[in-house]
Amino acid sequence: MLTFNDKPFNSKEFKKSLMVASVELVKAEIGDRFRSIRHPISGEFPTVMVFGNKLDEMSLKIEGTNKLLQHIKSKLPEEEINRVMFVERRKIVLPKVFLSFGWEDRELAEIIAKGLIRNGIDVWWAKWEISSGDSLRQKIDGGLEKCTHFIVLLSPTAIEKAWVKQEMDAGLVRMLSEKCKFIPLRYNLALDKLPPLLSGQLSPEIDEDKDVSQLVNDIHGISSKPKLGKVPIDKALPETGFSVAATAIAKVFCEASETGTTYDPSFELEQLVELTGYTLEDVEDALFELRAFVKNDHYDIGPENELFVEFDKAFKGWDPERDALRIAASIYNDKGFPTDLEKIADLFDWDCRRVNPAVNYLVNRKICCDTGVMGSHPWVQPYIEEEQSGAIRRFVKSRAE
Repeated sequence: MLTFNDKPFNSKEFKKSLMVASVELVKAEIGDRFRSIRHPISGEFPTVMVFGNKLDEMSLKIEGTNKLLQHIKSKLPEEEINRVMFVERRKIVLPKVFLSFGWEDRELAEIIAKGLIRNGIDVWWAKWEISSGDSLRQKIDGGLEKCTHFIVLLSPTAIEKAWVKQEMDAGLVRMLSEKCKFIPLRYNLALDKLPPLLSGQLSPEIDEDKDVSQLVNDIHGISSKPKLGKVPIDKALPETGFSVAATAIAKVFCEASETGTTYDPSFELEQLVELTGYTLEDVEDALFELRAFVKNDHYDIGPENELFVEFDKAFKGWDPERDALRIAASIYNDKGFPTDLEKIADLFDWDCRRVNPAVNYLVNRKICCDTGVMGSHPWVQPYIEEEQSGAIRRFVKSRAE
């Protein structure tokens, strides 16, 4: 007996499988065509998504800086430009710390530097940056020029060191020029021992257990302020680029989902009408508008994972794109950084609801691959794996400031 996929041959199923395979091949070819376009000066690559399950329903979304998008448009015929959704993305400024310290405190400085690195914060630390034969001045100037945060580890000995004072002067100049934040980090040093110029600065203290968690939160801008409670669905909705009805439906999915994955949650059409307060026709039109972000089989309606990538920034306390860049930058900058999703969550103090959309951002744009491993609930997959060699590097260098 002739079989296909370990089942008796069925011509309709065979034709359907061929069509699905053809569509996936075309999507991969189109995606790679645009992912390989690079801005000749900045070196940026775009992130690309190809939507659609039929050849005549395909659509393309290209994300990048304005300069990169203009470069891509210059390579396309007019009729192709009109069929592509171009989304401008500004480069995301990732935190970069310049760590100044006295030689006697080098062991503590190393603990601080490694703690920051583990939490997605790049650190300029002399031991890692200066090699034999390097110009000390050029290396230090380079580290200062790129830093978003200048941290000086002040102890009773460090505060008297001439070299530390010189670096502090440079850090203060950058702070006054609004080019970086200046953080005097005290260790065994009383507040009244700070130099007069620093007396007005908030000066956190690192204690004997050498815990850097609060420092990490301060650098990432994570507030200890309690989150706002939920507002009624009929209150003013944020601007998302979609209609109010579509935004209301996205909000229902985002707030009800426990994992931020496909079909979590799902509702019947009548339930969405009740939850949003819109008419049946309004909800149907909004679902058509959201067709790239929802699965609608006319019985159960649920989100595609890309819905959370698109809308979490409007309704949750995070932005999956920024989170994805933070994960990718950590993997790129720290070869020992874990790729296991649960370990990443522990390091960043995130739950699965936040990790999964960030990972889906990377997977949907072919920066990382879908591992296809089942049984990893509540995680979308058990670990992160690069789609192709260099994909993470190109993403980080193209999207991080």
